[in-house]
Amino acid sequence: MEFVFAKREDTPVILQFIRELADYEKMLDQVVADIPTLEHWLFDLKKAEVIFAVEDGVKVGFALFFHNFSTFLGRAGVYLEDLYVKPEYRGKGYGKALLTQLARIAVERGCGRLEWWCLDWNKPSIEFYKSMGAVPMDDWTVYRIAGDTLQKLGTSEPEK
Repeated sequence: MEFVFAKREDTPVILQFIRELADYEKMLDQVVADIPTLEHWLFDLKKAEVIFAVEDGVKVGFALFFHNFSTFLGRAGVYLEDLYVKPEYRGKGYGKALLTQLARIAVERGCGRLEWWCLDWNKPSIEFYKSMGAVPMDDWTVYRIAGDTLQKLGTSEPEK
């Protein structure tokens, strides 16, 4: 197995992995990403990176990640947005290898941590992450502003 960073020409494969993951998470109807948008944000603006796990020339899994920042640590971290292994390759160590490779990248880049979210119902993934030494952040709640609410807030004048 090897790991390769995605190139612009891999964008259709990235989108396919995103769609497969969304389908697994029962959220396929929420995917609005398309090839031009992904190319722009991943390769023109360089806002995130993708690595593939490759076996015998076949991309069997991917991880999409970007840097965040911890003010308490005073350094960047790696945030894993998506990790996905094709169903026919699961149970063979590819997920563990991808997570290990991300940890290696974080260490090489001097990052202070590796973080991600996991859906509460996804018990197989939760058990997998815990087996790797991950600790759930039970004291934290994720908040989100998106869509029309984001547009409204982002175009309004700050209140004093």
